[in-house]
Amino acid sequence: YCLDVETFVDSNADGIGDFEGLSRRLDYLAGLGITCVWLIPFQPSPNLDNGYDITDYYGVDSRHGTLGDFVDFTHHADELGIKVMIDLVINHTSDQHPWFQSARKSKSSPYRDWYVWSKRKPPDANRGMVFPGVQKTTWTYDDVAREYYFHRFYDFQPDLNTSNPQVRTEIQRIMGFWLQLGVSGFRVDAVPFVIQTKGANRKHVPDFQMIRDMRDFLQWRTGNAVLLAEANVLPDQDLFYFGQDDDRMHMMFNFLVNQNLFYALASGDVRPLGAALRKTKRRPPMGQWAHFLRNNDELDLGRLTDEQRQTVFAAMGPDPSMQLYGRGIRRRLAPMLNNDRRRLELAYSAMFTLPGTPVIRYGDEIGMGDNMKLPERTAARTPMQWSTEPCGGFTQAEKPVIPVIDDPIYGYERVNEAQQRRDPDSLLNWTERIIRMRKECPEIGWGDWKILPTRSSAVLALLYEWRGNSVLVMHNFAGEPQAALVDVGEDTLVSLLSDDHSKSTSGVHRIALDAHDYRWFRVGGLAYIMERER
Repeated sequence: YCLDVETFVDSNADGIGDFEGLSRRLDYLAGLGITCVWLIPFQPSPNLDNGYDITDYYGVDSRHGTLGDFVDFTHHADELGIKVMIDLVINHTSDQHPWFQSARKSKSSPYRDWYVWSKRKPPDANRGMVFPGVQKTTWTYDDVAREYYFHRFYDFQPDLNTSNPQVRTEIQRIMGFWLQLGVSGFRVDAVPFVIQTKGANRKHVPDFQMIRDMRDFLQWRTGNAVLLAEANVLPDQDLFYFGQDDDRMHMMFNFLVNQNLFYALASGDVRPLGAALRKTKRRPPMGQWAHFLRNNDELDLGRLTDEQRQTVFAAMGPDPSMQLYGRGIRRRLAPMLNNDRRRLELAYSAMFTLPGTPVIRYGDEIGMGDNMKLPERTAARTPMQWSTEPCGGFTQAEKPVIPVIDDPIYGYERVNEAQQRRDPDSLLNWTERIIRMRKECPEIGWGDWKILPTRSSAVLALLYEWRGNSVLVMHNFAGEPQAALVDVGEDTLVSLLSDDHSKSTSGVHRIALDAHDYRWFRVGGLAYIMERER
């Protein structure tokens, strides 16, 4: 469950979320079925990029509390069986970080070589920007240093020279510090840029040994912590990040499947999604994919063809103001799907049944919306809506750090946790039930899988097998009913979400799916059906 402390719960009425408020809501997350909380950066920062411009890796921004508050939070999470994962932002720092301030003032500074400098602006400075259309260059002149510094992201985020052994040692110290305070894992930000050699007039190549060194350090310090990579790379690069010997990243986000899932939602065609699943199937035995719908950034569609991308734009972000960086959509999931409950359920059912670990973003369990009046990605980063109280129960302050949504459709008076908790048919309670069912199907996380033919380009059928048990999940991405034929070799399919079981004397089942419908079946188990019917 990904959340930003800044916009989750404010306990002291200053308009900014904090760890004390988050600790009070851990019971809510435990009740929802969350097993791991992933925190967006909360360290001291000028906060020009949602906290990803860090000035101190060893502290908590005073707006969010103290290190003591953080330890109270991790302790309470541990009591509830919830792991804590934090962002590890080591590609760059804030330009206000003491390291950079020292580096820019003198060439003899011990931190000078912690950053990447050039006396002249390199000829490729206008290429490789992470935020095209907003960011104009990757090299900016510093008047104090009298040299250009490299920044893959915004100009206030100078890149660290991660080839420097001293920088790598410091990264391990940062990891060790937070492990001691109760952290169980790190979502490593921008991994391809972190491990890439940097500098003017040189070839930029990845150094995968850096990932191996981080993994070794993590495993020696604590055996049950994990590294989750943000690495939007092509399938032929996946094993370089996982490690051929299962010795690099434990987990990776599956961006290729994510983008093709949205194409399926927009077009009703699951064939590219099936191809993306097959392309990313190969991984080490203990490696794991993390699957998601929306995250803290824009929906990146850069891996789709131009035609596919335009199809998603037309269906989910037709206005240019909804699009960002020429490649993505800056909206939340519910508005992208026109607040259609059936499509929302389809999307989440599909995500929860993909081969890997499901990741959900705060507020999506209640169908929160967005605010297109806010700049760039801030549009989808509005405060959590807890109740019908002023500011949605997020804060008692008159002015929250980011305006709370108050429009007629997605405003906090209409969309909030308190009301949905009391409604048995709400999206919140549906999400809790689907999470519980997902936990009862370990085949999806651990088992081998294959895509079954269905005779419909709109229906995706995945069969999971593990320890002699099988689970079949089917999703109709079309806006019209579909009749799908699946051959599972067993006479009985036990429906896990309803009573519409399927029996066949041949092992071939004809499954009728309504528009945007889904089914979860346990394969076999006739005795189980008879016991239930009795």
